Amino acid sequence: MNTPRPYQSYVYAYPHKTAYRAFPPADRPALRDLWRGERKDALSLYLHIPFCEVRCGFCNLFTRIGAPDGLTGRYLDALDRQAAAVRDALGDDPAEPVRFANAAFGGGTPTYLTADELDRLCDIAEKRMGADLRAVPLSVEVSPATATADRLAVLAQRGATRLSIGVQSFVDDEARAAVRPQRRADVEAALGRIRDTAVPVLNIDLIYGIDGQTPATWRTSLDAALAWRPEELYLYPLYVRPLTGLARRTAHSDRDWDAQRLALYRQGRDHLLAHGYEQVSMRMFRRAGAPPQGPDDHACQTDGMIGLGCGARSYTSALHYSFDYAVDMREIRGIIDDYTATEDFTRAVNGRDVDGDEARRRHLLQSLLQARGMPSADYRDRFGSAPHDDFPAELAAFAARGWLDRTAPDGLLRLSPEGLAHSDALGPELFSPAVRAAMAAYEPK
Repeated sequence: MNTPRPYQSYVYAYPHKTAYRAFPPADRPALRDLWRGERKDALSLYLHIPFCEVRCGFCNLFTRIGAPDGLTGRYLDALDRQAAAVRDALGDDPAEPVRFANAAFGGGTPTYLTADELDRLCDIAEKRMGADLRAVPLSVEVSPATATADRLAVLAQRGATRLSIGVQSFVDDEARAAVRPQRRADVEAALGRIRDTAVPVLNIDLIYGIDGQTPATWRTSLDAALAWRPEELYLYPLYVRPLTGLARRTAHSDRDWDAQRLALYRQGRDHLLAHGYEQVSMRMFRRAGAPPQGPDDHACQTDGMIGLGCGARSYTSALHYSFDYAVDMREIRGIIDDYTATEDFTRAVNGRDVDGDEARRRHLLQSLLQARGMPSADYRDRFGSAPHDDFPAELAAFAARGWLDRTAPDGLLRLSPEGLAHSDALGPELFSPAVRAAMAAYEPK
């Protein structure tokens, strides 16, 4: 059986945002209707800040470079209006009080905001949405240039339990090759300031597959990160996506690049395992004994997810919804401008239904891509069927390729080490034909 290319699509949520479509204005669903009947006792909250000081060459996230005078204030004003509308839609049923189990600020770069603006962002989460940030796990993304002492002090004081910094490479030449202007000395200084906050979890992101990267330079970055004893490390394969900076500058031989990335992945995985880290997924590694972030850690790709701001997605059990998505800077600027001018946030404008089949695919995909695997009994309790009955061809193909762990206990579907290595090939094979068609028809903008 032919093995597909290992790096097809970075899969962390399903259905993918490129499968979403705009609702006709007359048919936009009311948030109050969408959340009626949903469980609200363990919601996840995500606030998206779509601003960065620079845009990395590999980045296709919803973010813009810089902000003209007053834009961040107008954005927070809109975020406050949206939060008020969403909280009203959730209702106030004494028999089913609204509670949040975790929170996250992402982007973009949340710490692009000033210290005072970060305080206001926390107020929106707490005073508008009712999330007790000091009582739940709170994860915040930062960058080396914006991890200043005053900003970090606000986050620590407001209850941040995890700070995640995108370093990507400690080798200056590699950072430049990834169109990420930074110096290692500045990165190390930012890491020192983060550790000074005593926030319990530090996560460092690294990327493999950068032009000019070698096993020796990859080891340099791994060891530089390990010197800080981060509680978490994420190792990401480099992807070159349409409309990004690298897409206009880089050409790769797919076969050679795949081989390079696989070799570097295995090197990084083995190095971290040898230094006392456990593998949580293809990308995530946690240091043994690191403090937990809650029952589901800081993951927010589950039903009961509320996303606020441009670039954020929300998930009910039947519908996933968001605002418009773009990569091109001009398009992003226009979407942000429209968002800041919006007064009525009571309806969803863009999204995709998640029916029974899609819910099954979503559950299997997101559970199977975790190193711990998925108990078949959990799947059966939720859907009333067995995963091998619902997805016989897909699971048989995974087993034939050696992607399933034959040593797993009965009733546990778990990937083998080779299956984890091929997560970005395995995940897309679980996409439905309808989602594949919608993604193929999507026109990048």
